[in-house]
Amino acid sequence: MEGLDLDISAGNMVLIEGPNGSGKTTLLRSLAGLSRLGLTGSIARDCDELLYLGHRAGIKQLLTPRENLVWACRSQGWNPDTIDSALERVGLSGRADVLCQHLSAGQQRRVNLARLYLSFEHQHPRTLWLLDEPFTAIDRDGVTSLAATMAQQVQRGGAVVLTSHQDLPLDIPLRRLVLGGAA
Repeated sequence: MEGLDLDISAGNMVLIEGPNGSGKTTLLRSLAGLSRLGLTGSIARDCDELLYLGHRAGIKQLLTPRENLVWACRSQGWNPDTIDSALERVGLSGRADVLCQHLSAGQQRRVNLARLYLSFEHQHPRTLWLLDEPFTAIDRDGVTSLAATMAQQVQRGGAVVLTSHQDLPLDIPLRRLVLGGAA
């Protein structure tokens, strides 16, 4: 990632591409302020209103989707009144009270992605979304819905930076950042 200069402005969607091990996750984690592994130099952020979703489900297996999202709301200062709506948008309204350990990998991923909808509905939404492989384990309809939500985030003046090995079903301008070979 030597010589990397990346400017992310309101209304931008940036896709970070590259082979496994090229530093995509490290870059996202660094942008989120969670890591500096393998990076030199500095990262200047004008935006403290960010939401980072890693490539793992990021949920507690012994909690239900609703309980995981209540915790997320409390930690982010969001109103939990929109949890049912967020679960419906990710297709989990009928599974809201099932322990996450009994959900499929895709359903567990959807619990984590419901945080995007919670942010989206919040009075002061996160303006920058950092998403590491958000389409992993998500079916075709889920990918289409998630891509539409990312497009809405950008159209309302937010920004999205994501990694993905999949083609994106988007109808908005997309900047691509291609990282080199495996680190």
